[in-house]
Amino acid sequence: MTFSDAELDRYARHLVLREIGGAGQAALKAARVVVIGAGGIGSPALQYLAAAGVGTLIVIDDDRVDASNLQRQTLFGDGDIGTAKVTAAAQALGRINPYVTVEPVATRIDAANAGKLLAGADVILDGCDNFATRLIVADAALAARVPLVSAAVGQFEGQLGVFRGWEAHLPCYRCFVGNDPARADASCADQGVLGALTGVMGSLAALETIRAIVGFGDDPAGKLLVADLLAFRFRTLSLPKDPGCRCAG
Repeated sequence: MTFSDAELDRYARHLVLREIGGAGQAALKAARVVVIGAGGIGSPALQYLAAAGVGTLIVIDDDRVDASNLQRQTLFGDGDIGTAKVTAAAQALGRINPYVTVEPVATRIDAANAGKLLAGADVILDGCDNFATRLIVADAALAARVPLVSAAVGQFEGQLGVFRGWEAHLPCYRCFVGNDPARADASCADQGVLGALTGVMGSLAALETIRAIVGFGDDPAGKLLVADLLAFRFRTLSLPKDPGCRCAG
């Protein structure tokens, strides 16, 4: 994997990090990351993944930009209202980093197409806004043995976890949330959400995606990061593997 002089200048602050360096930046350039949702979490995550030099970003979202999105979805502006989010996202990411390939997929991921849409991914970042889709993505990630970075927000609280449930000692997403796809989803429209919170969690999700590609620091799998911005508090919880879960065989 080679870099042009312009790329070397662009990624200079990564290249001088001992934990990333040339080999890590090459791994980012070779990586293929699927991002589910180009909304509050997906927007900042995509911005930082593109800026970091992730070679291929597949963005899956079937929604269009609405005025109510602009309080937190930082990829978009007034001129994007009514445009497919993946189209507007691809244009914005191209302005951030022309060396990154963005593949917009304007469809809703479901049990029938998840395997195909996620095929070939090195990491899957899920920032979607409903529980049923999260289970579908998690099951497909587990089946494909692809690390899943899952982030969620509500009002003033965020959660972030990294899941590799095919490993004997690590939980999958279902170990954490259970198996009930019919549970009621509380939407941002119903509950509200602090815009800057989505930036925090989306940025952290991008960081964990980069860590999953490059490998540095402590392994976050098997833990849950909980951010309570009303209390100015972050907590890290251990997530045990459920011996009765499908991932335990």
